[in-house]
Amino acid sequence: MATNDHKSIVRIARDNGINTELEPVDLGARVRELRKARNWTLEQAASQAGLARSTLSKIENGQMSPTYDALKKLATGLEISVPQLFTPPQRDQVIGRMAVTKMGGGAAHATTTYEHELLAETLTKKQMLPYRARVRARSMEEFDGWVRHDGEEFLYVLTGVVRLFTEFYEPVEMRRGDSAYYDGSMGHNVISVSDEDATILWVTSLA
Repeated sequence: MATNDHKSIVRIARDNGINTELEPVDLGARVRELRKARNWTLEQAASQAGLARSTLSKIENGQMSPTYDALKKLATGLEISVPQLFTPPQRDQVIGRMAVTKMGGGAAHATTTYEHELLAETLTKKQMLPYRARVRARSMEEFDGWVRHDGEEFLYVLTGVVRLFTEFYEPVEMRRGDSAYYDGSMGHNVISVSDEDATILWVTSLA
């Protein structure tokens, strides 16, 4: 896929409702919200986090700024990561969403090196972009430089044999059932080395 080809695929998904801008979070209100979402009392939450009840109460009421150690204890007790303490919940988040794409029912986007079939296209505000690709390219010369983009990417070989080229590693030959997970900002390209066009499943993070 030429560099602009992949960026256009990712841009299609972002234009379908991905909001990458985060608003400032009131830590105290966020902690209280997380605690109440679990139906925990102050005593229960404090016990889970290994903090004094009075300390947790002061944090929730904005009367003290917790140390990083206290933040780690809070996150562990709430079973989330520290960054999630400062991440606002999506206001329009829907629980239990699902999108089914029947074989051949995805939206087609052909390029000179790949034939993409976007999956779950009807699902808006998703954090991942899944798509099936038929690999037409047979050599690196067919690409306009490396593909690079934000986020992480997962590749799974469905049929045929491919060779994954990356900027910092030796080329890797991959067959049906093989997979790779890599940083999208690292230059990468995929070619088919089998007689027929290979097919792969790609999942790109959008967050």
